[in-house]
Order: sequence, then structure tokens, then C-alpha cells
Amino acid sequence: MKIFQAFINTWKAACGAVSSSPVILIPQGKTFLLKPIWFQGPCKSPIQVQALRISNCVNVRLSGLKHFNSQRNHISIDGCNDVIVSGLHIFAPEQSPNTDGIDIAGSTNIQVMNSVIQTGDDCIAINTLCSNINITGVTCGPGHGISVGSLGMNGEVAKVEGIYVQNCTFTGSTNGARIKTWQGGAGYARHIIFDDITLINTDNPIIIDQYYCPNLINFHFKSQTSAVQISDVSYSRIRGTSATPTAISLMCSQTQGCTDIRLMHIKITSAHSSEPTSSKCINAHGKYTDSIPKVDCLLP
Repeated sequence: MKIFQAFINTWKAACGAVSSSPVILIPQGKTFLLKPIWFQGPCKSPIQVQALRISNCVNVRLSGLKHFNSQRNHISIDGCNDVIVSGLHIFAPEQSPNTDGIDIAGSTNIQVMNSVIQTGDDCIAINTLCSNINITGVTCGPGHGISVGSLGMNGEVAKVEGIYVQNCTFTGSTNGARIKTWQGGAGYARHIIFDDITLINTDNPIIIDQYYCPNLINFHFKSQTSAVQISDVSYSRIRGTSATPTAISLMCSQTQGCTDIRLMHIKITSAHSSEPTSSKCINAHGKYTDSIPKVDCLLP
């Protein structure tokens, strides 16, 4: 009970602070067992809230939580190793900007399982310095899909590899299986698998966008002299309906291109029954088999 009250008192102090960045710091190396706890606002500080940030931690288990209407991203996992997240329900209105469900950066050996994420931005975003990330059994939508990136902003050197997205469902989301990088970046995103995916009325079901620029400020379509190198990406057993005619969009850098892109056992039909689906590519190299739509725009 004393520990529980200590958390409540600390929250009240932080919530009542008028400084721009009050922080509650949990002591390193300690374990606390708490009964259900409610951190209640409104708070005096003008900062935007991250509902939960897990930073520089090892061996974390997070399960059974519900997050509603965070003012910004709901959960951030940064600089961590061996984290298992399961049984979460994350909700924010479809039109709420920057309300990512789970942001992962600088982390390895992360599992996200059996969760429902409905947001106004990425359901899950995998950022630079990430490896061995497993996402299984996640339902996403509304939201901007499960994204690798964005990577390479302001010349960043990206390092992302070993990403596995399996047995997930996208329903009414603006993207499905997504990789997004800025022009002018460097580094790599490689060894990425999207497998056993269900699509329900999804915009941009399969998309690689190496011309990412969400606000279109100072945007130039022509490739800059460098880009994040995307390679060894597999899409398999992906089926369902697309809300847009272009079901597969592989828009790779004119400078670097994407290599070893593989698509197999794809069946994406139109959510509007009479319209066929199509694919488009820029400088995407790879192969496809058993795909609707065909991906004849792939280069050898």
C-alpha cells in the first residue's frame, strides 16, 4: 500500500507541476507490484503526453492494458531488449494526428502479439536501430498500417533488419504492409517478412514509399544522391480487398532502388467488385509468383 500511494503522490506532483517537462522516474533495478492504478488529469503542464514510454529496459512484459485517446503516441519502446507486449487494446479517433499505437526504436528482440490497435496514425512504427522485431496476431484499423519507418529523415543513417509481421489483419486502414523512407537518407532496411496478412477494405495494401514526405513541404520527386537501401523483402499469403485501384505500390529510389523483393500467393481484389486491382513500381527489382494483381513492373 505504501508503494501504491507513493506512485499516486508522485503522479500528483508531476501532474501539478507547471514546468514544461515534468518526469516521473522509476528507479532502475527495482520491481514494483501495484494494484490497478489511475493516473488522472487534467494536468497543469502544457506538454503533450506519451501514455507510456519504456526506455533502456531489459526483460519487460506488458499485457492486458487498454489505452484510450492519448494526446500523442500511446506506447514508445526505445533502447530496449527482450520485450513482450500482448493483449493490448489501443484506441484513438481516426482523424487524430500523431497518435501512433506502438513506436519501436533502437531496440532488439521485441514481440508484439494478439493486440487490437485503432489509431489516427501508424498502428505500429518500427524505426531505426531495430532488429529481430516480431509482430503477430495484431488487428490494425483504422490507422496508417504497420510501418517500417519512416527512415532516413534529415540524412539519417538507418539500420533495420530482421522484421517479421505475421498473421495480422488490416481493416479500413490507410496502409497495410508499409515501408517508408525519406529521400537523402542512408543505411539499410533488410530481411523483412510480411506473411499471412488479411486485408479488409484497405488503402495501399502493399506499399514501399521511398519518397515519403507527409507534409509535401519542399518536396521534389526526383531522387537525391542517397537513399536507404531496401533489400530482401518478402510478401506472402496476403489476401483481401483494396479500397484503391493500386493494391501494390513499390516506389523505390531512382538512385538506390530496391532489390530482392519477393511476392508470392497474393490475392488482393477490389473492395468495389467491378474494378480490377493493379500494381505500380519505380526501380523495384525482384520476382513474383501467383499474384493478383500481377506485378509485371518488377525489374530483374
